[in-house]
Amino acid sequence: MLNTQPPFIEKTGIDGLLVINPPVYYDNRGYFFESHNPLLFVRYNLFYHFIQDNQAYSKYGVLRGLHYQLNPVAQAKLVRVIQGKVYDVAVDLREGSPTFGNWFGIELSAENKKQLLIPRGFAHGYVVLSETAEFLYKCDNYYEPLQEAGILFNDPFLNIDWPIDSSELVISEKDRGLPLFKDAVYNFSIQDESAFLYSEEDFEE
Repeated sequence: MLNTQPPFIEKTGIDGLLVINPPVYYDNRGYFFESHNPLLFVRYNLFYHFIQDNQAYSKYGVLRGLHYQLNPVAQAKLVRVIQGKVYDVAVDLREGSPTFGNWFGIELSAENKKQLLIPRGFAHGYVVLSETAEFLYKCDNYYEPLQEAGILFNDPFLNIDWPIDSSELVISEKDRGLPLFKDAVYNFSIQDESAFLYSEEDFEE
């Protein structure tokens, strides 16, 4: 069967925030793909060291976010969906970035197999569009509850266009109590990006 592959990387208009399309190989048995290969990332000058995998199961209308961890334990994430579909959002919180305060949204699904690579210095959230969804994400730092922070999902300045009516949203009390963008605490700079890169020597055998 002929496989037409999309480009491995799609730009989003926000520096460092990338859509990843892993090559998927189909035949009469089904399909196969490498969901993450660090060596392939290195070929595109993406030097991330993911150390933890997390998985979340949610029902239709569940909105989680907008979340992030502060420096020095900020997290880069590689997110994808393995069952169902979600609308995934990342917000640039890096001071000095030309897109500071801008957001990007994309539908991630088990069907399209797209992934979103989110550098440190972004708030992140998603809402479930299918009956249920399983969301999987890699992190390059461990969870640190004392450094977690967030922004209210319906902040008027960000004006995120969530594709579900607000009456259908299912949101935790914790997330409903997050501050507005203007009151949020963050300590990221566009100059900090080199802090989470590491050498190609880490991949040498």
